[in-house]
Amino acid sequence: MFSKLATIFTIFSIAILSVVAGPILKRAFTGEGTYYTPGLGACGIVNTDADSIVAVSHLLYDSYPGATPNPNLNPICGKKLLAHYNGRSVEVAVTDKCMGCAGMYDLDFTPSAILKLVDDPVAVGRLTGVTWEWL
Repeated sequence: MFSKLATIFTIFSIAILSVVAGPILKRAFTGEGTYYTPGLGACGIVNTDADSIVAVSHLLYDSYPGATPNPNLNPICGKKLLAHYNGRSVEVAVTDKCMGCAGMYDLDFTPSAILKLVDDPVAVGRLTGVTWEWL
């Protein structure tokens, strides 16, 4: 009887800790940021310049847990992230993969999304030190 109670208590404690610790253990990633003209993305969704979306590095997209040979079925599709650069932030959804991104955590924003991070993306060029986390 005691061992059953101890087992139940242990399972209950682990469940409570994982619920409480989950938000605390949010991981931040750092990469470079660029922008692109969207269209039909790897997730099978047609996007426009006005959409608040992002293409993640092909390295991350293709290695994301649950990724299949069909890119439209990748579980990363639709996931939201919050990106930060020089004190400014933008929330975007993943709908594409960036084939030109060299780093695992690089991001390629739509024009409307990058304008929330910098006033003149053409003048700034590549954003170095973009941090982001999953929402």
